[in-house]
Amino acid sequence: MRICFVSRRYFPAISGMSIYAENLLRELVALGHDVTMISQYRGDAKGTAIYGGGPPPEVPGVRVIGLEQLGEQDGGDFERDVDMMVRTIVAEHARAPFDILHAQYGYPTGWATLLASQKTGVPNLVSIQGGDGHWVGSCCETHRLAMVRVLDHAGALLIGGNSFAREVHDRLGTPLDRFTVVPGAVDTDRFTPAAAREPGPIRLLYHGRVDRRKGVLDFLDALALLPDSGWTATVSGIGPDLEPARERAAALGLRPTFSGYADYAQVPDLYRQHDLFVSPTYAEGFSNTILEAMASGLPVLAGRSVGVVDCLRDGENGLLVEPGDVPAQAAALRRLIGDATLRERLAAAALAECRRTYSWTAVGRRIADIYAELAGTSPDLGFSPGLPLTRCRFRAEPHLL
Repeated sequence: MRICFVSRRYFPAISGMSIYAENLLRELVALGHDVTMISQYRGDAKGTAIYGGGPPPEVPGVRVIGLEQLGEQDGGDFERDVDMMVRTIVAEHARAPFDILHAQYGYPTGWATLLASQKTGVPNLVSIQGGDGHWVGSCCETHRLAMVRVLDHAGALLIGGNSFAREVHDRLGTPLDRFTVVPGAVDTDRFTPAAAREPGPIRLLYHGRVDRRKGVLDFLDALALLPDSGWTATVSGIGPDLEPARERAAALGLRPTFSGYADYAQVPDLYRQHDLFVSPTYAEGFSNTILEAMASGLPVLAGRSVGVVDCLRDGENGLLVEPGDVPAQAAALRRLIGDATLRERLAAAALAECRRTYSWTAVGRRIADIYAELAGTSPDLGFSPGLPLTRCRFRAEPHLL
């Protein structure tokens, strides 16, 4: 089958979408599919500093086309980039026809893919994966209409969990039966526990986008409430709030290690060098970092939030606190730091569930089965391609969309 996968972000940008794309592409190639990836990327200094950027690298067995987000970099002109994606998909289809168009993220990539289906007649599906479900569409009428049209007219909508589907339903009115729940997954061959934990202070790890929406500032506030000894902390990654996080740590008299950009090849060792993973996030589509930590044999403390509650159960395979409740987070950290038996029990339960449930082989085959169901069908073309142009906060900070 000829598949066009349209990615919002891919490496060297570090994000959950990059990780999802890499693993799905590998599985599709292993299943014998002919895959083209069209990936957006930031080429400017600001975008690169926040997410990592530059053209996507070669991917074994995949035709890779990188499209620099020139419109986003020029005043948040998403429409310019949508037009470029549509033209590229149509041109590639003319070169060698596609059977399926699969977009990652509802807007702008999902919208571009629906427009490409109008021009090519190729069926499509869209993965709703994060901010597109949480806040895109609450920002302006342009993006609300684009998201609603994607949600109403895509051939299939993949989403990571029931809690996330309910949020999108409550926010944009999408019927729940429109969603096909396909959970996140993790490469359990790459992410494995350390052979042995080193003695000494408990090493706490925050890894991912350094973004207040992920709870990184709350994490630092919670550290300030802990005893001065018995633990160390690492904040790994880059993001829009890296400098505010450094400033917050200095103001609180904390000295965590800010380790910066983490090349994905080095991330498994990063987990193995720590004892406890902390993700006090306010919302997720389905957290790749939590799954990676589970597969790495780490106990997890996380926010009781959309996308997290689908894989973590408080006291069973992790600890959950309300997002933004810094005292509760500090209390949970004190409990975990002081109780080795609890850490070991939570980590063992999480690891067993991860290996049992969140295999990329199983998830990749399920997505390929959805392709097979859609192949040869006619896409829903009953929507207007025109959108009003309205003011939006993301035009000033498009990297946050």
